[in-house]
Amino acid sequence: MSLVDERGTTPGRGLRERARELAALQERVRGGPGERATAAQKARGKLTVRERLDLLFDPGSFMEVEGLRRHRASGFGLEDNRPYTDGVVTGWGLVHGRTVFAYAHDFRIFGGSLGEAHAAKIHKLMDLAEAAGAPIVGLCDGAGARIQEGVTALAGYGGIFQRNVRVSGVIPQISVILGPCAGGAAYSPALTDFTFMVADMARMYVTGPDVVAAVTGESVTHEALGGAKVHAELSGVASFTHDDEESCLEDVRYLLSMLPANNRQTPPATDSADPEHRRVDRLLDLVPPDPRGSYDIREVIEEIVDDGEYLEVHAEWAGNIVCALTRLGGHVTGIVANQPLAMAGVLDIDASEKAARFVQMCDAFNIPLVTLVDVPGFLPGVAQEHGGVIRHGAKLLYAYCNATVPRVQVILRKAYGGAYIVMDSRSIGTDLSLAWPTNEIAVMGAEGAANVIFRRDIAAADDPERVRRERIRQYREDLMGPYHAAERGLVDDVIDPAETRLRLIAALRMLRSKHAALPSRKHGNQPQ
Repeated sequence: MSLVDERGTTPGRGLRERARELAALQERVRGGPGERATAAQKARGKLTVRERLDLLFDPGSFMEVEGLRRHRASGFGLEDNRPYTDGVVTGWGLVHGRTVFAYAHDFRIFGGSLGEAHAAKIHKLMDLAEAAGAPIVGLCDGAGARIQEGVTALAGYGGIFQRNVRVSGVIPQISVILGPCAGGAAYSPALTDFTFMVADMARMYVTGPDVVAAVTGESVTHEALGGAKVHAELSGVASFTHDDEESCLEDVRYLLSMLPANNRQTPPATDSADPEHRRVDRLLDLVPPDPRGSYDIREVIEEIVDDGEYLEVHAEWAGNIVCALTRLGGHVTGIVANQPLAMAGVLDIDASEKAARFVQMCDAFNIPLVTLVDVPGFLPGVAQEHGGVIRHGAKLLYAYCNATVPRVQVILRKAYGGAYIVMDSRSIGTDLSLAWPTNEIAVMGAEGAANVIFRRDIAAADDPERVRRERIRQYREDLMGPYHAAERGLVDDVIDPAETRLRLIAALRMLRSKHAALPSRKHGNQPQ
């Protein structure tokens, strides 16, 4: 009879010997399933699970939990294959000196598939993150539910989803897709706050190409069905995409530096070397005074924010609106801005969805909002109406009306129709509305309004075009002048564009102690 049990420990030895045996066992666990599996992972162009965690956390700070966990399933040969970690590494560490929890699938073990023990580890970690009030990051590289474990694997996913929802808006949740994420596994990232994907590596879909072909007859590749490019540009599932794992995880760290640990805290402030009272004279030449002239709103943002740095969310999806996290005077701020460079900056279904989710995230995590307005209205058309632009546009309206964080609106040029209202106008609760002297606030553009109001005068005139031009000028002067809204209290001040930065910083400083309470309710019934 052997005196060494299956774990490699020897009964009767002293504590020093036991400690050495433990260290050896832990080293085996950290080494993973072996060189062959590691070589296969490398052949796919992927990092190992430990290398990924090393990139995410500050050096030497990661503390693993349940590293010795093994499954207890039987059948289909599982009883003879019980690797440590069960295909997922869980624990916590520091990111820029702040506590963050993470779980990371190990594709080398059961393809990173989720079984009962695997799920239990993630459940425990999510519960710890909730109790500690700290963000959680999921590094996803798994083949979905472990088929050999049947319904227990599916129940494991249910437990993850339930926790995703319970801590939504309580602690930041970030998903990083570094390999396959199919079937039920795709729904957890969909429930989190941000999703990162690495090009040519990440795959997300509910049903794979084989199932699609069998059911619909459509032939499609994994990349075309659920690759990073598809989800960044078409579906809007991916918040961020990167060309490699290293840059991806570096941006995860950057994002975490701009988020609070939980909804009871504010984001970490920094000391900025960028002067708060810096004038931004370039804005006087950057934005054309003609409301039909095009420009890149990103350049406006760069001029206004600290050191020109910002992190754009969903940069490749719904390009007619820009959503970004940045700092003003060292304090994290969310920016929502119409983009005249794309579709003239109109609001449509996708732009409304994108901005609404961003506004909700900022409000949940105590991030003030600045809205830069240059919008000609909602996109007209049969496809938009049949696609539910009313319902989707209402999501953005609901998000702003429901937000209690400090909110400042800046109207750069045009702000027409319902889109003006939706873009955080005074009437829906923005705390301060500022406007440049190029602002035009109206039900519609002067040309369209004149054609409606003065159509009979124009039609009866000897020179219809001359009368039309005169009526357009008249309407613009009477109802669209730069001081018209300010005279009626709908704009708090008309400002020099070069002073936009200092005025925003001053406004947000004043609003930092804002307190706004919502009516007591279980939850609202927001548009879907």
